[in-house]
Amino acid sequence: MSTIRLTMAQALLRFLDNQYLSVDGNEQKFVEGVFGIFGHGNVTGIGEALERSAGSLIYRQGKNEQGMVHSAIAFAKQRNRQQIYACTSSIGPGALNMVTAAATATVNRIPVLLLPGDNFASRQPDPVLQQLESIQDYTISATDAFKTVSKYWDRIVRPEQLMTAAVQAIRVLTDPAETGAVTLALPQDVQAEAYDYPLAFFDKKVHYIDRRPAAEGAVKRAAELLRGKRKPLIIAGGGVLYASASQELAAFAEAFGIPVAETQAGKSALPWNHPLQVGAIGVTGSLAANRLAQGADVIIGVGTRYSDFTTASKSAFAHPDVQFVNINISGFDSVKLNGVGITADAREGLIALQEALTTSDYSTAYVSGEIDGLRQQWTAEVDRLYAAQHEAGLAQTRALGVINAEIDPSSVIVCAAGSLPGDLHRLWRPTEPKTYHMEYGFSCMGYEIAGAFGAALAEPERDVYAMVGDGSYLMMHSEMVTSLQEGRKITVLLFDNHGFQCIHNLQRSQGSDGFGNEFRYRTEATGGLTGAYMPIDFAAHARSLGAKAYKANTAEELQIALQQAKQESVTTLIEIAVVPGTNTDGYESWWNVGVPEVSVSSKVVQAHENMKARIQAVTII
Repeated sequence: MSTIRLTMAQALLRFLDNQYLSVDGNEQKFVEGVFGIFGHGNVTGIGEALERSAGSLIYRQGKNEQGMVHSAIAFAKQRNRQQIYACTSSIGPGALNMVTAAATATVNRIPVLLLPGDNFASRQPDPVLQQLESIQDYTISATDAFKTVSKYWDRIVRPEQLMTAAVQAIRVLTDPAETGAVTLALPQDVQAEAYDYPLAFFDKKVHYIDRRPAAEGAVKRAAELLRGKRKPLIIAGGGVLYASASQELAAFAEAFGIPVAETQAGKSALPWNHPLQVGAIGVTGSLAANRLAQGADVIIGVGTRYSDFTTASKSAFAHPDVQFVNINISGFDSVKLNGVGITADAREGLIALQEALTTSDYSTAYVSGEIDGLRQQWTAEVDRLYAAQHEAGLAQTRALGVINAEIDPSSVIVCAAGSLPGDLHRLWRPTEPKTYHMEYGFSCMGYEIAGAFGAALAEPERDVYAMVGDGSYLMMHSEMVTSLQEGRKITVLLFDNHGFQCIHNLQRSQGSDGFGNEFRYRTEATGGLTGAYMPIDFAAHARSLGAKAYKANTAEELQIALQQAKQESVTTLIEIAVVPGTNTDGYESWWNVGVPEVSVSSKVVQAHENMKARIQAVTII
């Protein structure tokens, strides 16, 4: 057997550089490159390998370990999980900075390969700088924290172990049902140790994603249930987009006249103006979708994991005999809500179920104009909110209306946290698939700008906009610098509403007077953060990093700023001053949150009683 002597780090890169993915006959490299921030735990190991023997892998320099993983996640998400980046860090704090992003990937079922440095496997120089020593179990290191947030975890303590671990890592990363964060912890001494690897280990390897067909029995059971139902509602999740099944979704809905609602991950699966598109579902849902959900006797979930925001904490479905049919590549998700599961690729499942229902002449009981009437009402409501005026300044919904009208329909918007996801889910009007990029599985603050950079790497031909609140911006804006370094323009739309206003609204709705969520000065009179708003010049900050920047205080100024930003060749920030509390809310939805049973405030106690009554009314499994 022919061999080649390489360090473990060199062998890992050579292996990754020869992994390919084939989907529907289209073959492409699976690993595009490696994001990295170097420290003593990886710079002389994988860092040297990237410098001297990276092959065709592209190295991109992160500025924050969490941020660079978010960029890698967004890249994979925008590429429909068919290409990835790996991410390498040093040991200790550098590694642990990636844990939050690892959870973001796993919750959202997005593949990302994490390569954190680790303690010396030999233990000879222990304890090294940044080493975590556990006195009850010396085998534990900081990288053990990745176990709970990874779909596959391994530690390479001998160079030859790479051959098993790498194969298993790629297996999970390319499995649409099992994918998420994969962590290979790399002790810093083992990274540099050499081994005579078989050349066959580095042969080109093509991994095939064969669309999982729908089992005949599962389709039969689902069709039998549906034949007894007359008011179905489809909930389209992210699985529709990952399976490139938008056309099949439209064909299925049109064949039987079934309205389609969308989750955050599934939004843009159908154009907003499709006659059966009823908009967002759940806590951040439209009035049309939520009213149809209340009366639906069966929910057809396609590629959704049924988060509490989608189900309105399981209160969205009020019909006494409501049942669920779930098409999902993951068996874990297909059985949720005690549903009849079709564990299959979303496209294949829709095609099979449509054929079965067509054979039996299935029809719904929606009366003429029922769905269209609700759609027209909601369209009018969105128009109203897009045109909303506020005496104190620019309303957030008005700002979104200006942006939606001004940017190109092919542009990608990226968002993750705060009040913007609710407004965008309800109000944004996409006409093309994959133009709405929302990370709302983990709703991780700080994802927005890093995610926009990742999306721009994935689709450089599109304009990419990061929608971010001032709170998220202050948490993480570091990858703006990377976008400038790489020459990949993004436009950051920063909504300045003086704090964490989404949670401020939530706490006040549950009896609080408002505490700790606005960016105000501390005052001597109260001892609290109750003074004037802090004036922060975000545009000046962006300029200091090398970006272009504009400010907008009115709808007219925003329109002009958007037009000017389009002409810029580098990353640009528009600071948009919006009136706090001018976001959307409600629309016959509810969210279950813990409210204190005992409090000195009668408002809080009453809020608890109200919440308790709503909880008791929910009967869905």
